[in-house]
Amino acid sequence: MDIIERDIFAVICANDGVKAKDIAKKLNRDKSTVNRYLYSSPYMKELCYRDRDYNWHGYIRQTRPHVGLYDYGGYYGAVSEFLALSEDEWFQELQAGCRRIGRNLNDTRGLFHSFRDTGKTMRMLFEDINGVDYADWEIVFELRIKKSRYIRIYADVLVITEKFVFSLEFKMNNKIEEEEVSQAAKYSQYLEVLFGPEYDVIPVLVLTRAADLYKYVPLGETTAELPVCSGDMLFNVFDEYLGFLE
Repeated sequence: MDIIERDIFAVICANDGVKAKDIAKKLNRDKSTVNRYLYSSPYMKELCYRDRDYNWHGYIRQTRPHVGLYDYGGYYGAVSEFLALSEDEWFQELQAGCRRIGRNLNDTRGLFHSFRDTGKTMRMLFEDINGVDYADWEIVFELRIKKSRYIRIYADVLVITEKFVFSLEFKMNNKIEEEEVSQAAKYSQYLEVLFGPEYDVIPVLVLTRAADLYKYVPLGETTAELPVCSGDMLFNVFDEYLGFLE
């Protein structure tokens, strides 16, 4: 995705309806260039729409709360709402949400156990950072954006704070696998576009069968590193960026 495409998408999703001429004015671009992207870019064609008054809208807004995320998640809500549910209530809502978005619920390989494991880990995280004002943070379980072969954005869990989107890839494993590290980072660049320039996306690999694990590991053959942690050490990743233990 090039810079112009990303910037047009951000203007659309940050507003409640905006015309092509106003997008061009905001970005200091000519209208013909903007129109070319509006009618050819996969992001604009599949995650935006034009109303009868020729105003463009994003299906997922780049505002807090992020209106539209509910339509693409098995469970979406404020952290306070998630914590107010019992484990069984949350699990039932997650299952219903997965059916709503077309998520395959084949449990032959322990999918439901994985869901519950993920939910318990997230509850433990918020217990560990008790005292932090996280009530209006947003949380999404089982994000599935699958509009066509061009748009694929998946995440096990997203936690959205004021400035960061933590994209958590959960594995019921106790050792670090290179392919799982790569999988955790796979959709980061797409999430950066989806949430816009006001957010930094932090991909994390969480190994729920490990303990006392928190380290940064190389991402493939690049110079980038990705945090890998056990469930009981996940709070360290949040502290790294939010600094609540200082």
